[in-house]
Amino acid sequence: MKKALIIVDVQNDFCEGGALAVPEANEVIPYINLLMEENEYDQIVLTQDWHPANHKSFASNNDRKVGESIILNGIPQFMWPDHCVQGTFGAEFHKDLNRDKVTHIIQKGKNTEIDSYSGFQDNNHFMKTGLDDFLKYHEIQLVEVVGLAMDYCVKFTCTDAVANGYITCLHFNGTKAVNVKPDNGRDAIYEMIQKGVTVLG
Repeated sequence: MKKALIIVDVQNDFCEGGALAVPEANEVIPYINLLMEENEYDQIVLTQDWHPANHKSFASNNDRKVGESIILNGIPQFMWPDHCVQGTFGAEFHKDLNRDKVTHIIQKGKNTEIDSYSGFQDNNHFMKTGLDDFLKYHEIQLVEVVGLAMDYCVKFTCTDAVANGYITCLHFNGTKAVNVKPDNGRDAIYEMIQKGVTVLG
């Protein structure tokens, strides 16, 4: 069975000191590096938030405060601080992440009108990123997922992987939650398990 490792959004803005830093985010990087060192993956894919500066998920572009919500193209949109803007240091992958074995990069969130948490598609399910096509082309059947943040981009990448027919495993030690609300991380785990994701300790 061919397997892929999907590393979600290990970018400077989500790590320590970043514009949208996930608590303890830097702790997952050595674990992810070890996974790549100790396991044989047929493909290793990085996803990268890659927003234009005028992206409508940014509070600053809507005269809103971070943490508020709006309806964007018919669905609720949390208002985030500006982050992972195309071509900026914040959008770059963290320097400590070993990329020697990476075979593919998927950029997401490039459409100003809609956010894209999942590595597979935007939040409105209008546009696919090409990740599913890439995995299917390489006959991947099992995906293991790590990265940031567990309660947003990791969760939606995992549940979309299941929906697209992949055996899907989340490495709990390879992810951290934003926890905008204290229980978000815990709730994300429950939701992923309910949808068929296997959580590895």
